[in-house]
Amino acid sequence: MDIGFAEALLVLGVLLGTAAALSGWLHGTVLSISVLSVLAGITLSLLDVITVAPRAEIVVLVVELALVLTLFSDGLLVERELLEQEWHTPARALAIAMPITLVVLALGARLLFPELTWAEAFLLGAVLSPTDPVITSAVVTAKRVPRVIRHTLNLESGLNDGLALPFVLFFLVLATEAGGAGGEALRLLAEALVGAAIGVALAMGGGRLLGRLPGGGITHKYEGVYALGLGFAAFGLAEVTLGNGLIAVFVAGIALAVARHEIPAAFGEFNESVSAMFQVVTFFVFGALIVATGWEGDTLALVAFIVVALVVARPAAVLLSFIGIPLPRAYKLFIAWFGPKGVATMLFALFVLNSTAPDRTLVFDIASFVVLASIMAHGLTDTVGAKWIERHLPPASGDADDHDVGEQVEAAEHEPAPAVVPPARR
Repeated sequence: MDIGFAEALLVLGVLLGTAAALSGWLHGTVLSISVLSVLAGITLSLLDVITVAPRAEIVVLVVELALVLTLFSDGLLVERELLEQEWHTPARALAIAMPITLVVLALGARLLFPELTWAEAFLLGAVLSPTDPVITSAVVTAKRVPRVIRHTLNLESGLNDGLALPFVLFFLVLATEAGGAGGEALRLLAEALVGAAIGVALAMGGGRLLGRLPGGGITHKYEGVYALGLGFAAFGLAEVTLGNGLIAVFVAGIALAVARHEIPAAFGEFNESVSAMFQVVTFFVFGALIVATGWEGDTLALVAFIVVALVVARPAAVLLSFIGIPLPRAYKLFIAWFGPKGVATMLFALFVLNSTAPDRTLVFDIASFVVLASIMAHGLTDTVGAKWIERHLPPASGDADDHDVGEQVEAAEHEPAPAVVPPARR
């Protein structure tokens, strides 16, 4: 049924309040806030308490704003120090594993769902290619998980949203228009370059302006607001000119992190709160849309594709891309498995659903069930996986901190190879 403004705020208030109240209890368990938000959307939609129209203007606005916040915060995480340390493994995961994953998913989609065109199959592959280890928080916060694993998963997830975006846009255009691939690729490339230039210019200029502001500069509580303002401005300026706003906001985050390291740090708490709110709302809307769109396709084909997405595509791509990297096999298997589908995939899927692609609903439905399966599969195995990898580490001093433990582990397992794994820094 349709609800008014007051009823909508009531539902939103209860949802956000419940999510916040249970966050401490749910931390590190499979029953995460993401799962509960999706289940709440499904339940209220099945009970006809709410009705979410896929093409409603408010849905489009929420999705775009959540995507802007996600891309900007991802860009802010890409700091020079992180890129300079342990960059070989994340680079392989991004430059080799992600494209392989996309292709395998596209081939699987085309084989199992012949009603999809090749453009739509590759669009689905692009939508499902980003990872989101936030779902597997026990992995990236466990102190005994080696640093190279945690940094690989963190940096990979921070970058692959923005790197997957051009592919999503490219195949979305091919799926909705009859133009040639070459012409569309050139147009998207031009828009991406303009957007990137705008993002760099605004972020670098805004970062350098901080030292010249009157009155001693920005007060502490407005530093995060200033950073977010630059991100919004980059998106808006690109969109009203000739650039791509999503590319602009992602690049602006990277450029701002490079220009002023203290801004990303100050933006952290503010961004976490804003992003958390939009993530809860997005997961809730996502659950309601699953009910609204339904599933009328081949269930066996859907199950087979979920298996391909979670068990075949990502693990095979990562293991292939890591050939030649001197990491223990247990490390490679660990990274290969933990590639959960989360917020970015959900946002891209909603983006497709609100497009004019002929089979947009089918692409959304397939992606949504893959996300649900991933939340359960990776959520159930994150704590178990962290304990499993800990059992594959050599004994270390209980007094060593996390940074030193990771380096001691790598040095012990790769010695002698000082060119690959440097000795622990004190």
